[in-house]
Amino acid sequence: MELLESFQKLGIALALGLLVGMQRQRTDSRVAGIRTFPLITLFGAIAAMASPVLGGWLVAAGLVGLTAVLVMANVAKMRVDPDPGLTTEIAAMLMYSVGVYLIVGYTAIAVAVGGAAVLLLHLKQPLHSFVAAMGERDVTAVMQFTLITFVILPVLPDQAFGPYEVLNPHKIWLMVVLIVAISLGGYIAYKLLGPRAGAVLGGILGGLVSSTATTISYARRTRSVDDANASTVTDASPANGVRTGAAEALAVMVIIIASSVSLLRVIVICSLVAPVHAIAIGMPLAVLLIWMSILSAVAYLLARGVDPGEMPKAENPAELKPALLFGLFFALILLIVAFVKHRYGTAGLYPVAIFSGLSDMDAITLSVANLAKDGRIDSSITWRLILMASMSNMVFKGACALVLGSQGLRARVLVFFGLTLAGGAAILIFWA
Repeated sequence: MELLESFQKLGIALALGLLVGMQRQRTDSRVAGIRTFPLITLFGAIAAMASPVLGGWLVAAGLVGLTAVLVMANVAKMRVDPDPGLTTEIAAMLMYSVGVYLIVGYTAIAVAVGGAAVLLLHLKQPLHSFVAAMGERDVTAVMQFTLITFVILPVLPDQAFGPYEVLNPHKIWLMVVLIVAISLGGYIAYKLLGPRAGAVLGGILGGLVSSTATTISYARRTRSVDDANASTVTDASPANGVRTGAAEALAVMVIIIASSVSLLRVIVICSLVAPVHAIAIGMPLAVLLIWMSILSAVAYLLARGVDPGEMPKAENPAELKPALLFGLFFALILLIVAFVKHRYGTAGLYPVAIFSGLSDMDAITLSVANLAKDGRIDSSITWRLILMASMSNMVFKGACALVLGSQGLRARVLVFFGLTLAGGAAILIFWA
């Protein structure tokens, strides 16, 4: 190893140790802090540098010696603290190993592990709050997500079966894992931030988990407020109108934000599934997203100052049964898309996109994105199919709001969703 490279690696070891040490110092650790952790990481790095000459036993001996020191420090700490914990001790052993690996392995991996250690140590309170907020059902769902990701996915055959050779169990289940992971991320954010996270954040999280469920929840909320006002106030008093109008303004803001995030989610899915065509597919969808973001900003201005109350309870998206149902639905859409394309050509895919988009955007998005990735359809057709499915889904959500919401919400939804659909239609017509 050259002299300059050696100094660079030692500098990285020092920096990583300082980061962890600074975090431990802020927690008033009695074992190691801002000075001790850099020394531990440098200790590991120097032991690894010397091992080619003195032998690999030096690294092992260093770890044994460090462990002995930590044990003595922990025994001393227990005299003043009956429940000392082991976080600092384990972090010290990890940083020693990071220092060793920094010399003998890949620098990027060592830096990533060190950075992850700092984050885990720093996020103690949010992580503890998240676990405390989890119920038995939530823990079970996380275990189920682990099951579908790390147990079921690896054993599924990565081979095409069935008519048109589009049913690949491994790829189908991989798409299930992708969708569940995105939805689960929104659900975890909901658990971390709590039920009173704000209306804007409620719309964002709703778009990550389910924009349709968010639309239905907030539409029902306006109807309940309207019914409560009607039962307690017989005349159309100004106070009654203000209260109902505020709930409707808030609801339409959350609904349009959730729909915008849902479109962003579609763009991200396309980029992950068909990265080569990400720009060609994503650009026209991004234009609609910008238009919807402008409408969301207008809705936010109209709803300023309204108390958001509590967000509707989010359903856990990592349940095994919904994952299986989505996998079956996705496989069915794959078969329908392959059959229609074979029988009627790409023109026949548009009715399929519209029909599928009414109930679920993810399945049709994944289906056509995979076709684009495999070169079976052009990217210009792909984004049009996804956009039409998105507009179809918007019509379905608007219909839910019209049926389940209050009279005032209906007018607002017609305006905002009408402008959104007009923007989508303009893109379909004028985008080259």
